[in-house]
Amino acid sequence: MKKRIVSLILAVVLSLSVTACSDNADGVKYASTPTSQSQGQKVDDQKTGGRVSVLDEFLKTYDEAECTYEMDGGYMMMKNSTSAAMAAGDAEGLYFAPGEEFPMIEWNTEEYKYLKENSWMSVKTSPFSTFAADVDTASYANVRRMLTRNQTVPADAVRLEEMINYFHYDYAQPKAGEPFSVTTEMAPCPWNENSKLLMVGLAAKDLDMSEVPNSNLVFLIDVSGSMEGEDRLGLVQRSFKLLCEELRPGDRVSIVTYASGDKVVLEGATGDEKAKICDAIEDLFASGGTNGGKGIQSAYQIAEKYFIEGGNNRVILATDGDLNIGITDEGSLTRLIQEEAKSGVFLSVLGFGWGNISDSRMEALADNGNGNYSYIDSIAEARKVLIEEMGGTLFTVAKDVKLQVEFNPNLVKGYRLIGYENRTMAAEDFADDTKDGGEIGAGHQVTALYEVALKDSKQEIPEVESRYGNQEETNSALTDEYLTVNVRYKEPDGDVSKLLVYPVTKAEYHEQMSDNLSWAAGVAQAGMLLKKSEYAGTSDMKSVIARMEKTAGANEDEYKKEFLYLYSKAQID
Repeated sequence: MKKRIVSLILAVVLSLSVTACSDNADGVKYASTPTSQSQGQKVDDQKTGGRVSVLDEFLKTYDEAECTYEMDGGYMMMKNSTSAAMAAGDAEGLYFAPGEEFPMIEWNTEEYKYLKENSWMSVKTSPFSTFAADVDTASYANVRRMLTRNQTVPADAVRLEEMINYFHYDYAQPKAGEPFSVTTEMAPCPWNENSKLLMVGLAAKDLDMSEVPNSNLVFLIDVSGSMEGEDRLGLVQRSFKLLCEELRPGDRVSIVTYASGDKVVLEGATGDEKAKICDAIEDLFASGGTNGGKGIQSAYQIAEKYFIEGGNNRVILATDGDLNIGITDEGSLTRLIQEEAKSGVFLSVLGFGWGNISDSRMEALADNGNGNYSYIDSIAEARKVLIEEMGGTLFTVAKDVKLQVEFNPNLVKGYRLIGYENRTMAAEDFADDTKDGGEIGAGHQVTALYEVALKDSKQEIPEVESRYGNQEETNSALTDEYLTVNVRYKEPDGDVSKLLVYPVTKAEYHEQMSDNLSWAAGVAQAGMLLKKSEYAGTSDMKSVIARMEKTAGANEDEYKKEFLYLYSKAQID
């Protein structure tokens, strides 16, 4: 637990500033240099019947009061210089109360972007559902961290597609000449008797790591003051040292750090200089502000300097996303990273820490930088992302991947895409190669779920009547096709997309869900319950866990076992 001395200034907001401190006999740190002669004076507790209102009395002398605070994983304990502590009062606000202990206050500035859940769409008016592929898994690991700590999970921290995509599914390997396979199936929806559940799964080809091209990696590491701590910079250092052990002689590694400014710590080291790289990582320490924009520019400049034609050129950013110097707003950062991405350098974003992470900013960087976003809450997660899934994290096999599902109005009345709210696209953007899609790495999988209401379903679907009528197809050749999955992608160094087409017929429908679909559906249900989604239907966590426990691999896969244990213990209604 770290202790710092701060001056307490209460006006409209509470602000903290660090001062020197010394230990007292009672173990509490006090200010060693009072800011005024009145420092240490007792608060007059007679004016308000035993409690002194901060707003009425303390604001008059806020510059004369010193207090200490202790940070413990996002919580703050404050004590005044007379060993009394601030205690929560009535509606007026905070009070000093002699002899009282001040309760732990959660110090949390985490940021999550509001996302409105996808609603039901009418096939008559919206036959196309288009979205960019997304292989991010940050949301699952971040939510796991909150549940493990018995914290409330913000609804916007739960991105259903990232929770579903955290797990591996038993998909077929791609055919020769194709970068990924496409698997589809449909069965009754377990939480809505009026709909069916459609799964669309993409599986990228695995690469033999001994045959992959050399890598040019730039470790861009946030070493600002907010990254201090073993669960922040300490975990970053251990994570990158894990990755260093996997380097090959032909690989190149550079290290750029940023705090108040940026610094090139190491430039162009070869993969066989592991000790040199690890020493540079070990010597890092946290302090200062956060000028991430300058660090990003420097990292891409170094990456371009050592660019390997036909190789894996990538910046790996490790940060909590908390920027306060230079370019700080999400819009400007997005435009910056979009410009840098034109260099052909890909981006991986690794989120660290808690209490102040800017999730939305980190996701925006990854989405616009031709990259992926993972949250690292433990060394085990670092090993999963950087070692077990190294191919997917570091080696792109297809870029600008987009999916467009076209529903047949003869058989389908409506549909609802589960998740991917921040990846949806206009139907016209599917064939527009100037519109960015998602990147898929070696061995990566992308899974999408749809609720589908067939023609005879009782599910209510919002529709807009046309004066001229909504024409439906009558071609008898289409009476067996529920829908068609269209996929566009580009080669990692290509500029023109290729199209793959996969019709889904009645043969894909089964009355019983496969283990793949049952597990993915269970993860989606858990996420909807966490979000308190209006679409969760009859879902309840107990029955969801009972069904998932029966799926193949549930008791062998360590990540599935963890899910079952964690969500069976969590208090989720």
